[in-house]
Amino acid sequence: MTRPEKRSFSIQGHRTSISLETAFWAALKDAAAEDGRTLAGLISAIDKERGDAGLSSAVRVWLLKRLQEKANENRLNKEGAAS
Repeated sequence: MTRPEKRSFSIQGHRTSISLETAFWAALKDAAAEDGRTLAGLISAIDKERGDAGLSSAVRVWLLKRLQEKANENRLNKEGAAS
């Protein structure tokens, strides 16, 4: 397991930094590319919806939910194809 890597961003006019493991940074970059967003733009969108959670935690949870949704879609697609 790798140590978390810290990166800084400007979100709504203020500087902030988040620490994520390499695997999370890679998944976040992939998600941003799939959505046609910049990494900073995606992090800003997650920040707006995070509530009281820390930003690093919110990013991890957002990525988990995204992967769960994709897995659900794949499962439904396979079930539909098998019918």
